[in-house]
Amino acid sequence: MDSLEQLRCRLAEFASVRDWEQFHAPKNLAMALIAEAAEVVEHFQWLTSEQSLSPDKQRAVSYELADVLIYLVRLADKLNVDLIAVAQEKIQINETRYPIERVKGSAQRADEYSR
Repeated sequence: MDSLEQLRCRLAEFASVRDWEQFHAPKNLAMALIAEAAEVVEHFQWLTSEQSLSPDKQRAVSYELADVLIYLVRLADKLNVDLIAVAQEKIQINETRYPIERVKGSAQRADEYSR
């Protein structure tokens, strides 16, 4: 199984041998990431929950999700961000912001719970 680090290295090599590093500035990668995320959303627009779970739809969405991951990993690499470490840190922050006893079963924003 590939690790995130292996994927990061493979993507860096992929870009390097194609001389694409010149295009992979953080701004450009962030813009590409958003464009790919929009393509994920586009697959679900106007569909019912049941329609959005069809095998054909799942396959198409899986490729869009892969594109999102690819650009996210490239962007994190360019910014020297350890995605696993920062995700773990962010989960800890969210555990504090959203204590189980106060938020269980509710989908409000953090600032709405104190109201």
